[in-house]
Amino acid sequence: MSAAEKPEIGGVEPIVVDVVAGETYWWCRCGRSKSQPFCDGSHEGTSFEPMEWKAERSRPMSFCTCKRTKSPPFCDDSHDEL
Repeated sequence: MSAAEKPEIGGVEPIVVDVVAGETYWWCRCGRSKSQPFCDGSHEGTSFEPMEWKAERSRPMSFCTCKRTKSPPFCDDSHDEL
């Protein structure tokens, strides 16, 4: 991803997902995915790639959809500044 290219805003609130220990999740970085917060391949043709994240334990996690978080793939309330 070039410094000038910013992801689209995929949403303005986090999505809480009950993750399962040992499962791998592919977080959308481009903001184009229709299956937020996860990748659906909509980044094709851009410089974005999804982020792989593996759950260490089963629990609810708040995934970022605005794509402005400083702690990807999780929400850090950056959407409050949109």
